[in-house]
Amino acid sequence: MALKTQFEPAYLRTYESGELARRVERALELLQSCTACPRDCGVNRLANKFAVCKTGRYAIVSSCFPHHGEENCLRGRRGSGTIFFSGCNLRCVFCQNFDISWQVSGAPTPPAKLSRMMLELQALGCHNINFVTPEHVVPQILEALPAAIEGGLRLPLVYNTSAYDSMESLALLDGVVDIYMPDFKYWDTESARKYSRAPDYPEVARRTIKEMYRQVGDLTLDEHGVARRGLLIRHLVMPGNFAGTREVMRWIARELSPTTYVNVMPQYYPSGKISRLEYKEINRRLTPAEYESALEEAWRAGLKRLDPRRPRGLGML
Repeated sequence: MALKTQFEPAYLRTYESGELARRVERALELLQSCTACPRDCGVNRLANKFAVCKTGRYAIVSSCFPHHGEENCLRGRRGSGTIFFSGCNLRCVFCQNFDISWQVSGAPTPPAKLSRMMLELQALGCHNINFVTPEHVVPQILEALPAAIEGGLRLPLVYNTSAYDSMESLALLDGVVDIYMPDFKYWDTESARKYSRAPDYPEVARRTIKEMYRQVGDLTLDEHGVARRGLLIRHLVMPGNFAGTREVMRWIARELSPTTYVNVMPQYYPSGKISRLEYKEINRRLTPAEYESALEEAWRAGLKRLDPRRPRGLGML
């Protein structure tokens, strides 16, 4: 699915019509008694209060750089312009970014500074702006976007999410985000409760991913194989199949499309709060057989667009 026409980011028309300014106003209202994500904490983040995500009035940026480790269709030759936000609305005990998701690192970033980061990444030649862990800072992203557009931003926006998003936030992003990249973590309630403290995660993820697909459809690439618009789903395979891979793959093929772009990921390793005493059932890496079984489930479900990358040294897992 290659596009050869001149690319225009979705947010450009939304900005030119004046709708983006209205979205910013509505988004900031969410922070007054925070309902920006499914946690519905109700704190006044405009007054710099916070709860689960540990983020007040301004987004906290941990790092900002051209990332060459993303999927080939995102990184291209010049990298994906990633902006890593600290804090998170999930509490995944195995989080590989534990220091920035649980503990929070970085500085509060006012909208003008966040706008400049986007423009700096564009100046470096990145193929897109990739917002990592953005679920709790949708209002802050929208607030920063007009100045970036006025400064010449024309790259596609990637919303790199856990899929634990509110429908209200996604409505605000409709016509703004070009590429949605949710990580469908769990199929069943018990795993979501035990490992991420979010028993409603499976229900929320199914609802939000369907909405993302409604907004942008299947992933489209340009003539160089770089993503321009659409949905890319990640799924981290867990030891012991605690992620429910078979059900996730079947749901994607049935409820979205067999041509949904899916990355079945084998990168799980014990991290965060995992130890021999706590969560010992997932205190190991995947076996080669577990990963191959996950890929087989995707093919059996009828999915036709799996990410082509395969891990090196799979036998060392």
